[in-house]
Amino acid sequence: MKNLILILILVAVGMVSCSRSARHSKILSEAESIVSAYPDSALVILDDIDPKDLKDDSLRALYAIVVGTAHKESYNSMVADSLTEFAFEYYRDKDFKRFLQAGDLYAIHLFWLGDGNRSLSLLDSLIGLPNITTDSKIELLRSRMGVGGQLFDGKRNISAIRQLMQLDTVAASQPEYKRQLYLNYAYAGQNDSALILLDELIDEARSKKLSEQEFAYKYEKISILEEAGRYAESNELADYIIENAPENSALHFIHFSKALNYLNLKDFKSASAELAKADNYAKEVYSEESNYYESFAGHIRNILTFQNNGKISLIRVAEISNHQRDRWFRDEKTRYEQRQNALKAENRALLFKSQSERKTYIIVIVSLVAFILVLCGVWLLQKRKRRTVEAEERAETLQRMVDELQKPSAPTDNQEALRRAMLQQLNIIKMVAETPTEQNREMLRKISSVDNDSNGTLVNWTNVYEIVDNLHSGFYTKLHDRYGDTISEKEEQAIVLLAAGFSAKEISVVTSQSAASVYVRKSSVKKKLGVPEKEDVIAFLRQELSR
Repeated sequence: MKNLILILILVAVGMVSCSRSARHSKILSEAESIVSAYPDSALVILDDIDPKDLKDDSLRALYAIVVGTAHKESYNSMVADSLTEFAFEYYRDKDFKRFLQAGDLYAIHLFWLGDGNRSLSLLDSLIGLPNITTDSKIELLRSRMGVGGQLFDGKRNISAIRQLMQLDTVAASQPEYKRQLYLNYAYAGQNDSALILLDELIDEARSKKLSEQEFAYKYEKISILEEAGRYAESNELADYIIENAPENSALHFIHFSKALNYLNLKDFKSASAELAKADNYAKEVYSEESNYYESFAGHIRNILTFQNNGKISLIRVAEISNHQRDRWFRDEKTRYEQRQNALKAENRALLFKSQSERKTYIIVIVSLVAFILVLCGVWLLQKRKRRTVEAEERAETLQRMVDELQKPSAPTDNQEALRRAMLQQLNIIKMVAETPTEQNREMLRKISSVDNDSNGTLVNWTNVYEIVDNLHSGFYTKLHDRYGDTISEKEEQAIVLLAAGFSAKEISVVTSQSAASVYVRKSSVKKKLGVPEKEDVIAFLRQELSR
């Protein structure tokens, strides 16, 4: 029974574990199928999974890929996606496609951690692998283009973008690739090449009547012309945009660009006038944009102040530096508070989860205990029922044997004489045979102890053995001498009674045991003596003992 309970508990634990793994696998598959198109929805689906619950390495690796892809597609921070490294190593020798995907996400994770050089090195090594599919290579090159652009890695990024433009022939993607290419030309100091590409983009936007995009490219061209030293052309283009887009939200930067051009032309008066206009427009933009503008304009303002007064004000320089430092501190404080809030939320979630799991475990344990109690109850009922049936059968058999004894007819042969002699020894229990209660069973035990010669049993076996030997040519003595060391006393008794013509039920009454036990002893004797399966044990013994 203890083993049964242990097996049930192990089965229940296994079922719970398998059920949880199957549920996690289903959730991950669902999230993976939509993550590229609907990353936010995929993250919502994954809220039902705590990565600490993922004991299977394959599920942990897939979880890392799905979450990392969702963050990448939605341009969210990937600082916390440290599991991408685990996925990268896990898939290395298992799934080449997912190995590349995990490597891509791990590289972006490194970039968010501030390790740009390792990020670019990893991406370049993956791009250079043999047997890589076009789709995988396109995805890696896109990541390389983005990370390289953020790190102003213009020279090396140019070749990657050109390769990307050749592989990804989708027309809708080409303008963005061309824009990234001209920006990297500018980062690399190749302004002429950048201007050629920028003019192509302007012409394409004009031909497609994309006026806003055309103005955006022209606005970017102002800075490239300035970097190329073509200040007059830069100012001319700036005036064109101011005249044709008076409501442009970037007017503060356009006037700032003109101020910078005039400063490079050493026209300090015009530079001061344009900077004043830029400052005026900057007051109308939101604070973050105004702070960004001030990080540029403050330095130009100090240069113009030096030109006019012949000195640099440390207070003005400190004002800019302190302003940027304070902004950095505010950002850090905000990030710290966000991390603390995230930790508090995580702790609350863990506490809630712990409470839920404890309730679940209690329910499972109570259910198991109830199930085990029900099984025990059923087993006890069956056992009692079986005992009752056996007792009734024993009583019927005993009654039949007693009735047989009371027949007035004389025995016709030795076999019948033996039966009647043994039945006479059982006549005393007739009065209790009909009702097999506990009291009657106790009476039977007392009856069996009356005759000391019977050794506490209902039968005087010494007499029985003598009768069997007399009627059956020394059957018992031969059996005991040859097989006494092999078979037990109970088995000997069962064999002797079988040889005397008693049935299994009658033997069960005589020996005070169940009919099933008699069959078991009979089978045990056959096995010990090597009796063929289909051969009768008594016939076998008569033949063996007669030799």
